[in-house]
Amino acid sequence: MSDNDSLYRLVEPEAQALGFALVRVRLFGARSGNGGDERTLQVMAERPDTRQLTIDDCAELSRRLSDLLDQLEAEGRDPIEGAYRLEVSSPGIDRPLTRRQDFTDWAGHEARIVLTEPVEGQKQFKGDLEGIDADGQIAIRHARTHELARVPFALIADAKLVLTDRLIAATVPLSMEGADEEIEDMSADADADTEEEESN
Repeated sequence: MSDNDSLYRLVEPEAQALGFALVRVRLFGARSGNGGDERTLQVMAERPDTRQLTIDDCAELSRRLSDLLDQLEAEGRDPIEGAYRLEVSSPGIDRPLTRRQDFTDWAGHEARIVLTEPVEGQKQFKGDLEGIDADGQIAIRHARTHELARVPFALIADAKLVLTDRLIAATVPLSMEGADEEIEDMSADADADTEEEESN
């Protein structure tokens, strides 16, 4: 159960129990030959009303997930074999777009979309989001040509907002506390170590 979809299903109830909406769960990095901790389990979440997490929110979710993962490991049901870091953070201003609703919520803002295969001869699109059309495709207007492109959600490999003055003005946090912080926790076979650092 170490694939990202399974990990998302594992993490989502824990985030929801704290009143958070889960944005992304991703396990990335490679295991080193000596069993080191080069992999990271990245968890991004937000409060639906503020679109951010405070540093205390991050710490609370990190503790909850650490307890769950420790329990599963003790029961012999560890979802991730070997050592890894648990990183819990707010999605940030230039946030990833991972859910269909994100493309509607952030319509009018500039985004960059990368596809798994070309559409209209392109695998990358950059421009203003125009939501989801009647066929359920993501509509984005090219930054240079101003032509409207439509891409299937299922083909999106990566999508995120582009940092602009317009976006910054629209996402001024209610509280700056922890808006750009993340909690990183050593998990599994690694030594426990929690620290705060600036999120990219």
